[in-house]
Amino acid sequence: MSTTNAAMNGGKWITIATVVSTVLQFAQVAVLARLLAPDDFGLVSVSSLIITFFQLFTNLGFSNSIIYKQESDRTVLSTLYLLNLLVGLFIFAAVQVSTPAIAAFYNQPKLDRVLHLSSIYFLIVYFGQIYLFLMEKELRFRSIASIEIIGAVVGTITTVSLAYSGYHELSLIIGQLVMQAVKTSLQIMVGRGLFKPLLKFSLTEAKDHLRFGLYNLGDGLLGFVQSNSDNILIGKMLGVEMLGYYTIAYQLAIFPITKLNPIILQVAYPILAKMQGNNAELKRAYLKILDILSYCNMPLLAGLFVTAESVVPLVYGPGWEKTIELIRIFVFVGLFMCLSHPLFTLAFTKGKPNLLFYLNLVTLVVKIPLVYFLGQYYGVIGIATAFLLATLFNLLANFAIVHFLIGDFMGIFLKNIVRPTIFCLLMVGAVTAYKALLGHDGPINTIAEIALGGAIYAGLTLTFKLSIEELKTYREAL
Repeated sequence: MSTTNAAMNGGKWITIATVVSTVLQFAQVAVLARLLAPDDFGLVSVSSLIITFFQLFTNLGFSNSIIYKQESDRTVLSTLYLLNLLVGLFIFAAVQVSTPAIAAFYNQPKLDRVLHLSSIYFLIVYFGQIYLFLMEKELRFRSIASIEIIGAVVGTITTVSLAYSGYHELSLIIGQLVMQAVKTSLQIMVGRGLFKPLLKFSLTEAKDHLRFGLYNLGDGLLGFVQSNSDNILIGKMLGVEMLGYYTIAYQLAIFPITKLNPIILQVAYPILAKMQGNNAELKRAYLKILDILSYCNMPLLAGLFVTAESVVPLVYGPGWEKTIELIRIFVFVGLFMCLSHPLFTLAFTKGKPNLLFYLNLVTLVVKIPLVYFLGQYYGVIGIATAFLLATLFNLLANFAIVHFLIGDFMGIFLKNIVRPTIFCLLMVGAVTAYKALLGHDGPINTIAEIALGGAIYAGLTLTFKLSIEELKTYREAL
């Protein structure tokens, strides 16, 4: 199969998995928002923050190095596999020991049981992770998609059932653990033909992967602090209830980014890794990825911006109105993040993860003072604004690194992004006019706003960007 066909086929299956998991996650949040209180979401957010931090120490970038080096040596893979399992066990113990101090820091006794339960994740996930990496390397996206769908279905059913049964914040934790247990089991079953571990452990033979992972770990640590400093300060300064509002607003605003971008980037990296020596091809691929991400994400973000006051009550029910202003700030955060993401694929393709480390280091130096001072004076809105300014700075520095890696691209990028920007402005103008004339309250108006905005953007795109014939050709290729 050619790389083009592999990309299309992989994109098809990852898209199917993403659509299914997105619908399930969206429905799950809509149900839980009516069953759980903001402080329940705040507790889970703190727990996720801690687990994400410890998770940085586990795979050490092995997924990227295995794909970049096209690794197939059984001894090397066995070493990486055993190393992951040992580190996962160590982190499980570290979370158990540090939990009382974390609960005391946030002054939330409920965090104790939440973190103790959440740490079981590290005893589950790393048994199947290397099989996932190898399936990605071999472009077996159909298998990956099937595993994701089954895990998402089982996890969602478990979470909602437990929430209805009165498990509160624990329903989210247990649901995630069940989902990961299902995914890990399937990863082993499906991927065992690609790899059977040996009882061998040789750090010497795996040293290239370890070296590759050092910058990846440093980048991950800095990226964690850089991305989550706002959550850390909100939980400490303003309490878990306000963190719950902040978390819900952020999750809704970046929902398109977290679901659409991986479809493209997950498929693109193993394919780009095979053309790492060809700068001209990499530049064309990078610009194409930016173009696709822009056309997919910008209308969703613009639509959320203009319909937030209608969408929030419909999706989350009463009591979540405080998230509307935050959502409108996070929409722009989402846009800047969307345009920043392709650098990660490009940096790993070029074997330059150290550049990501330096990018996050500089962004961290900029963000921490902004978050602290704006948070002191303007509360949660100030912290969200600081996040926005830091993300804009990160994007500009991101583009400078891309220029260093593949040469000048900005002229073509700016020319490409003008069209979706104009489409979005026209869409926002039309929906704003509808709201002024007919109002925005109630599900009928909300659905009408979404339909109007979607029809305008789709019509403009089909008229000036992508023809029906091109869509038919793409569909036939799939």
